[in-house]
Amino acid sequence: MLERLRAVEWTGDWEDAVAHAMSRRVLMREYLRRAGVWARACSADTVWPFFDATDYLNSDFALLPVTQDSLRDFLVQLTGDDAIKRTCAGAVHLAEIRTQSTGIGAGLLDLYEPLILFYERGGEFLRDNAGFIDLAGALMHPGTLQGHLGTPVLRSLDSAVLDAVDAKGRITYYTAATNSEGTLLRQRVLQGEQHNEAFNRDELRWECTVPLPSSAKNAAALGLVWLDEMEATNLIAETLASSNWQTGTTSLVDLGTRPAD
Repeated sequence: MLERLRAVEWTGDWEDAVAHAMSRRVLMREYLRRAGVWARACSADTVWPFFDATDYLNSDFALLPVTQDSLRDFLVQLTGDDAIKRTCAGAVHLAEIRTQSTGIGAGLLDLYEPLILFYERGGEFLRDNAGFIDLAGALMHPGTLQGHLGTPVLRSLDSAVLDAVDAKGRITYYTAATNSEGTLLRQRVLQGEQHNEAFNRDELRWECTVPLPSSAKNAAALGLVWLDEMEATNLIAETLASSNWQTGTTSLVDLGTRPAD
C-alpha cells in the first residue's frame, strides 16, 4: 500500500486529472459511502469522512518501526490537505492490521481502495472555505454521513469501467424505462454543444445516437428514465462483466464474490 501511495503523482498533470474527473467523482462518492459504513461500524461518526479507522479499531496498534519510519518520511513530503495525510496513513495502517487479524472489517468492503484509486487517477483533492471538495475538473459537496449511506453501491472498481465513465462535459445518463437489457444513454454538454451517445453492448464503447431530451421531465415523456451516475457506472460494469463471461476472459473485479455492506 505504501508503495502504491509513493507512486502517485500527487501534483501531476492538470489535464490528466481533468480527463479522469468523472471516474474520480464516482470513486470519491464510493469512498464517502464506505467511510460512512465504517464510521458507523467503529463508532467514528464525528470524524467522518476523512479519518484513520485504525484509531477506532485498535488503539494499541502500531506499525513495525521500519514501516513507521518509511510512512512518516512519505507523509512529510505530502503538501496537500491534512485529510489526504490522514487517509494515506489510514490506508497503510488498515492494510497492516488486516494482515494481523482477518476479522477486522469482516463483511465490509475495503475502506480506502476507492480513495487510493482516486489518488492514482489524478492526484490530490482540495477543499475550499465553503466545504466543497475540488476534484480537479469537478466540484462536489461532501454532504452528510447519513446521506451517503443511501448512495448506490459502486459494484466494480475495474479500470475498464472507470475509463468508460470518463468524458468531457456535463453529463446526464438515461436508460429506457422498459428496456430489460438496460441500454445506457448519455448526453454530454460541452461548451454549449450537445453530444448524444449510447453504450454499445457489443463493441463496448460509446457511439453517437439520436438526440436525447434536455431534461428528466422531457425524458419521461419519451419513455426514458434518468440514472444516477453511480447506477450508470454499475450498468457499464454489468455490461463489461457479461462480455467477459461470454468471451471467457477474467474481469479484474469479480462482481459475484464481493461482500455486501
